[in-house]
Amino acid sequence: MIPNNEIRLDALLPPEMANRAEQVGVRKAHLDWITILILAILAGSFIGLGAIFATTVTAGIGSTLPYGISRFLAGLAFTLGLILVIVGGAELFTGNNLMIMAWIDRQISTRLILRNWLIVYIGNFIGSFATAVLSFLSGQYGYGNGAVGVTALATASAKVQLGFIQAIALGVLANALVCLAVWMTFSARTTTDRILAIAPPIAAFVAAGYEHSIANMYFIPIGLLIKDYAPASFWTAIGKTASDFSQITWGNFFLKNLLPVTIGNIIGGAILVGAVYWFVYLRKKPV
Repeated sequence: MIPNNEIRLDALLPPEMANRAEQVGVRKAHLDWITILILAILAGSFIGLGAIFATTVTAGIGSTLPYGISRFLAGLAFTLGLILVIVGGAELFTGNNLMIMAWIDRQISTRLILRNWLIVYIGNFIGSFATAVLSFLSGQYGYGNGAVGVTALATASAKVQLGFIQAIALGVLANALVCLAVWMTFSARTTTDRILAIAPPIAAFVAAGYEHSIANMYFIPIGLLIKDYAPASFWTAIGKTASDFSQITWGNFFLKNLLPVTIGNIIGGAILVGAVYWFVYLRKKPV
């Protein structure tokens, strides 16, 4: 019971948030596969839209703003992606790492959690890649006299040149923040509360340069599409050639970025957030 003289600002406090997170995990695990896939495609597209926003906002900034400020602006713009996922209702692989709480508590089976993660991961890839294709076909990368495309190429290039262990570590940090953002939305009372809970952690992980597997399903493919298919007029406008970005390849995308970043995301979300909060709030404690 809450004392009559206590004003409770949060709809749910952390122990109740943990129960809610577990219930949400059980519900997600029992969705039919086609519903999961469609919602996952939506989530991939939503993250892609956030990536487009972040790329456009930082296009052409160069040395006109301090590095930290430009990264903060990118992070703030990227929050659009998770806001659309949470408020709009979609299935995101990295956020669904919190389903581990229901699995540890034996509310869902190993088969069900792996089924959800696999379908959602595939759906997220379809949505993110389709958004990259649509963005490329729109010619938006040529805006600002090619500044948007240059930013997209630079982003993809940097991501495929990470060391394997470095990419894992950056993935751990990224999804710890993403899952903390999702965790805090379990306490929200209103849509405004959810948005305010999401924005700081997401802006922080982007500003810090951490790696998010689903976001990279947009960031690197758009770089690949521009490198391989942009017309000569684009390269003339930016004063570079496709050979200047030869390191952006499908092999580097999958092996040097997506694989280690996905491993890191699972560690950061499922273990450092989900398993820790299960241990604190849901494990059976001796009386």
